[in-house]
Amino acid sequence: MLLTDTHTHLYYETDLDKQDQLMERCLAFNIERLFLPNVDVKSIAMIDDLVKRYPENCFAMAGLHPCDVKEDYKEQLAAIFDSIANRKIYAIGEIGIDLYWDNSTLEIQRDAFKKQINWAKNLGLPIVIHCREAFDEVFEVLDSEKDEKLRGIFHCFTGDLVQAKRAIDLNFYLGIGGVVTYKKAGLDLVLVDVPLEHIVLETDSPYLAPVPYRGKPNESSYLIHIAQKVADIYGVSLDEVAAVTTANSKKIFGV
Repeated sequence: MLLTDTHTHLYYETDLDKQDQLMERCLAFNIERLFLPNVDVKSIAMIDDLVKRYPENCFAMAGLHPCDVKEDYKEQLAAIFDSIANRKIYAIGEIGIDLYWDNSTLEIQRDAFKKQINWAKNLGLPIVIHCREAFDEVFEVLDSEKDEKLRGIFHCFTGDLVQAKRAIDLNFYLGIGGVVTYKKAGLDLVLVDVPLEHIVLETDSPYLAPVPYRGKPNESSYLIHIAQKVADIYGVSLDEVAAVTTANSKKIFGV
């Protein structure tokens, strides 16, 4: 069995001993592939350091998180883009629109999102989308940018079935994390009508820990609980969930 965490901020743990322990617990549960979303300029070096320590297991992305799109976003974007030439990345992410914290920055968030989508198209890479309280706005951008090069993952998907199908029609996979284990979330009812071939697994650690760790810091080893819940929803084995979702991640990231 081989599991893939398609979205983890494991690099936020800067104590190297603790970082090693986090990785050891991942490997103990056969979680051997971890994709690291970038959020700002400062996190580039943090991601690269982790990739250097675990080159067989950790894979970098590059992008400016929508919550970090501020007045200086063009300078931030320029620095992130310049870094790409000197490092191997597998996606542009995490990027998108977040109106939960601050809806006053919608216009510059939209501009940053479009610019980074075009990076991905020019580089032949997928995008990893952060969407919070902004499905309509994100879909509006995606519809305007739609072509055969547009593809990727809707990270932390928590939408309804109509939104799920719309994302899939736009050539995106649904990133399923800890929320699927929450009783009142309703995500399990959505997935019943979404083939397993359209989803990937993620933790978004250290956020959104699954049951039985809800409310505590998340970590990538907890992906096993997400995978088991998905297996229960689909009525298949844990091995099958691992095989299909890891195969999906390979199609997306090319590794």
